[in-house]
Amino acid sequence: MTVKPQARELSIGLVQMAMSEDSRANTDRALAKVEETAAAGAQIICLPEMFQNRYFPQESKQDFFHLAESVPGPTTTRFAPLARRLGIVLILPLFEKARDGRFFNTAAVIDADGSLLPSYRKLHIPHDPLFYEQDYFAPGDGGYRIYRTRYGIFAVLICYDQWFPEAARVCALDGAEIIFYPTAIGWIRDQVPEEDWHSGWETIQRAHAIANGVHVAAVNRVGREARLDFWGGSFVCDAFGQVLRCASQTEEELLVVPVDPSQNEEIREGWGFLRNRRPDTYGRVVEKPKQGVKHSRVQGSQ
Repeated sequence: MTVKPQARELSIGLVQMAMSEDSRANTDRALAKVEETAAAGAQIICLPEMFQNRYFPQESKQDFFHLAESVPGPTTTRFAPLARRLGIVLILPLFEKARDGRFFNTAAVIDADGSLLPSYRKLHIPHDPLFYEQDYFAPGDGGYRIYRTRYGIFAVLICYDQWFPEAARVCALDGAEIIFYPTAIGWIRDQVPEEDWHSGWETIQRAHAIANGVHVAAVNRVGREARLDFWGGSFVCDAFGQVLRCASQTEEELLVVPVDPSQNEEIREGWGFLRNRRPDTYGRVVEKPKQGVKHSRVQGSQ
């Protein structure tokens, strides 16, 4: 007889917000929104990709490096006492300048006691017109990370990482119950899309949830920045890919969503996707790509 796992509910908070030109004001607003989200019951709260700044990689090879900061640094110093006071876990995506002078698209993670955990540095870096991230960010050098926090076990992958099934699979195999995707993605203004990119964005993340038996939480920015209209649509889905709650595509919004990670095990066992894998047949997946491959066509900061 199969014993059903004991329910273990926790509450996820996603802060969908618009960014101004004023980095300090963005941070101040994020602090207030985190406090409001925690007051609504959220225990793990995630902000959007590079929440302190407007999406500067729309411009190629410009001097935006003054926006970067160290980790630990000014932002983690401001948020750590808040996490400790409220007893919440925080995911803070920011523009990092490392000690060796390299720059990364990074997620800092603070546990509920205010302690700073090792950061995740974005591994997949896009480079497309209006999304010139390779001009600013080195690929992450720390691999995928699993965070075992007071309230749950999760991984953080950043925006463009969300299009790669291999990244989600590694995180699931390493024990993640939830995968957070802080994101900055939207439409190019005045360009008629050939496909429904928003639908594809949501669908692939729901597919990661199903294929790996994990909850997924994607938090996007919203609003117009230069030639990009960010489509919001932050959402949380369960391990069966069912969307539990979804935010507006045009307005700032705070999502607080109760989830039960104990469901993951039951769903994984039912489908058997992890149990019945055939790693001996997957060698082609890890071959290095050939040189000269064209840029991706995904539209949005990824």
